[in-house]
Amino acid sequence: MRVFFIGICGTAMGNAAVLLRNMGHEVAGSDAGVYPPMSDVLSSEGIELFEGFAEGDMLTWNPDRVVVGNAVSRGNPQVEYLLETRRIPFVSLPQLIGEDLIGNRPSVVVAGTHGKTTTTFLTAYILTQIGQSPGYLIGGVPLDLPGGNQLGNISAPFVIEGDEYDSAFFDKRSKFIHYRPRVLILNNLEFDHGDIFRDLPDISRSFSHLLRIVPANGFILRNGDDPNLLALPEASWTNLLSVGTGAGNDLTIQDFEEDATGSRFNLFWRGEKVTQVSWQMPGLFNARNLSMAILASALIQQNRDERELSVDLFHAVASVDFSKCQGVKRRQEVLLDNPTLTILSDFAHHPTAIRGALESLKVRYPDRRIIACFEPRSNTAVTNIFQDQFADALSLADEALIGEVHRAERIPMDKRINPAEMVEFISQKSGFADAFQSNRELGQNLFQRLSQNQFTDTLMVFFSNGSFDGVIQDFVKQANSSLHLS
Repeated sequence: MRVFFIGICGTAMGNAAVLLRNMGHEVAGSDAGVYPPMSDVLSSEGIELFEGFAEGDMLTWNPDRVVVGNAVSRGNPQVEYLLETRRIPFVSLPQLIGEDLIGNRPSVVVAGTHGKTTTTFLTAYILTQIGQSPGYLIGGVPLDLPGGNQLGNISAPFVIEGDEYDSAFFDKRSKFIHYRPRVLILNNLEFDHGDIFRDLPDISRSFSHLLRIVPANGFILRNGDDPNLLALPEASWTNLLSVGTGAGNDLTIQDFEEDATGSRFNLFWRGEKVTQVSWQMPGLFNARNLSMAILASALIQQNRDERELSVDLFHAVASVDFSKCQGVKRRQEVLLDNPTLTILSDFAHHPTAIRGALESLKVRYPDRRIIACFEPRSNTAVTNIFQDQFADALSLADEALIGEVHRAERIPMDKRINPAEMVEFISQKSGFADAFQSNRELGQNLFQRLSQNQFTDTLMVFFSNGSFDGVIQDFVKQANSSLHLS
C-alpha cells in the first residue's frame, strides 16, 4: 500500500510513518518547512518528502491512502482536494495507528494528565528487558531504548501513550479511543487542554468513554490515590486494579525515600512483597509511573482473570534492574552538571507537574539555590485558568523567572495568563521573581548574570513543552564554555 502523510514532520506522524515503512508499505509525506531532525530520520528510512502542501505533489505520488495530521486544518490544498473529490480514502493518525500498527496485537495504552511518556517508555523498557520484543510509540526521546518507535514482533504487545487530545479536524474524539487497550493505565486525571475541553467533567467524560472499550479479558490500572479517577465509572465489565501509596491499593508503593543519591521504595502486591527498587529517576510521581509499568508488563503477557492473580505474576518483571535507567529526554534531564551550576530541562507544563518536579529537586539538591524558568506555552498554560496554581508551584523555587507568553496575541486579555500578577504572588509568598516580555530578554538576563559569576551553588531548571526560543541550548553552551574557562 502507498500511504501519504499530510504534516509528516510532527513527532507522532514521523514515528508512525517510519513504522509503516518498516511494515513494508511505501510511504511519503508533506509538511510546511520540512525540517530536521525528523526530516533526516524520514529520509534515512527511504521516505519521500515534499515541501509545502501542493495538490500536485500528492497526486503525482499517487497514494492509496492519506493520513491527515492533528495540526492540519481546513484550507490546506491537499485536504481540500480530498474533501472535494473523495477519490482517495483518508484517516486521522490515531485511526491509522489503531487499525494498522496495533491491529490485533495486545496493547498497553497509557493515559492520564501527567506521566504518559515516561510510563510508556518504562513499560516498553521492561518488556524489552524480559525478551518480549514489544512494539511501541513513545512521544519523546527515550534514553534507554534505540528510539521512540519500534515495530517489534508482530505477535508481541504494543505500547502507546493515549493522549486525550482530539484526533483531527474531522474527528474530535480523543486519540486514545482508537487504541484498543487490553491493558489501560490511568495515571491521574486533572483538567487540561482548555482549548478543547470545557472543564473537568468534560474531560472526565472522554476518559469514561475510554473505559468502555477495555475488553472483559483486559485490565484497567488506575491510580488509587487520585479522587478524580476514583469518581469515574467502576467498569464492572472488566478487571479493575489500583496502584498507589494508600493501603487499599492492589499494588502499593511503600517506604518511599529520596535524597541526593537517588530514590528507593518497596512494592507489595496485596500484602506480599514484589520487589525493591533503587534508582536515579526522581520523585514519588516516577515511582508510581514505574509501578504502573511493572504491573502492566506483567499483565499484558497473557490472559488472566483477576481472581487468578498472585505475586507469582511478577516473577519476570521483578528481576529487571532499574538502577541505571535514565528515562526520557527533557524529563528532569540534566544538561550540565558542574559543582557551581547544574542545568536541567523539564517538559512540565501543568502546575501539578511543576510542583512535583520542584519538590523532588529540593530533596535531590538540598545545598543548591534553585532558579525555575517557566515558559507559558501550552494551550492551557497561556490562559489564566491555572495562573494561581502555576505561581504557587513556582514559589517552591528560590527564584522564579517567567518567560514570554506564547502567541499571547491570540488570547483575550481577560483570559490570558498575567506574569506580572504571578511575580507579585510569588514575591509575597516566598522569594524573588521576575517576568520578561520575551524569552530573548530572559536569556540576556541569564547571560549577564553568568558573566558576573552570580550562579554559585545554583540549580537552574527550565520548564517548557517547547524550545524556549533556543534559550535553553544557548545558555547551556555559554555556561559550559564559561565554567570550563574559569
